[in-house]
Amino acid sequence: MQLILISGLSGSGKSVALRVLEDSGYYCVDNLPPTMLADAIALYHEHGHSQIAISVDTRSASTLAALPDAIKALRALDVDVRLLYLEASSEVLVKRFSETRRRHPLSNGSLTVEECIRLEREMLEHVGELGHRIDTSHLSANALRGYVKLLAGADGSRMTVVFESFGFKHGIPLDADFVFDVRCLPNPYYEEALRPLTGRDQAICDFFAGEPEVQQMEDDIRTFLATWLPRFKQDNRSYVTIAIGCTGGQHRSVYLTERLAASFPDEQVLIRHRQLGGRQGDH
Repeated sequence: MQLILISGLSGSGKSVALRVLEDSGYYCVDNLPPTMLADAIALYHEHGHSQIAISVDTRSASTLAALPDAIKALRALDVDVRLLYLEASSEVLVKRFSETRRRHPLSNGSLTVEECIRLEREMLEHVGELGHRIDTSHLSANALRGYVKLLAGADGSRMTVVFESFGFKHGIPLDADFVFDVRCLPNPYYEEALRPLTGRDQAICDFFAGEPEVQQMEDDIRTFLATWLPRFKQDNRSYVTIAIGCTGGQHRSVYLTERLAASFPDEQVLIRHRQLGGRQGDH
């Protein structure tokens, strides 16, 4: 049986993720207290369901502390449990609540939306450490749908390495485990013919192929990751996100993200280009 738990901040896209999984054939349950997980999974198994998706969040605040033990107990029963934790910057979340005019679940009449977001982030801090974090601040709903599908289809018995490009002027991704700054490298943005292209275009690849500094940066990052990724596997990590950033997230970071992802053919790799619209593919 496969169980995908969806958690995270209100307004970060949990409903979108749950609907994607429902459309993909998962039996979905919204807002189930962690203390009820074991009994619910046994019941669903009895009725022939093998793919389950359940959202767990601050609506069940009093039982959140039980989540780590509940996950451990289910894995001991050979249930493939994965947790996707969705989050976004406070600025983006405030804007989303303002646009939709929805009430924050923690609102009690005395707290502002921003205060509710800050409180919820604190309440869920330990939950985010249990699974794969997804920063939806700059993801469209369509990009999030595709990314959730990829993660759901990944082999849960293997560690997934996510390579993500981004632009520093848009902020550092909240979901990054490692951040590499490549803004010191030559920038094709200043060549008018190359400016509208991306790091996935051949002309940009040819530009970087003639720059020794770019190759040295690529080699150094690859060596670092080759040394330390096995240690994360030994620590039983399910996901590791490697973020590569340049100024705008269009040329240098995209090129190096593609190159580095291709350098680890034995790993389960997902590629994501944040400023190019989110998910781009897998290897």
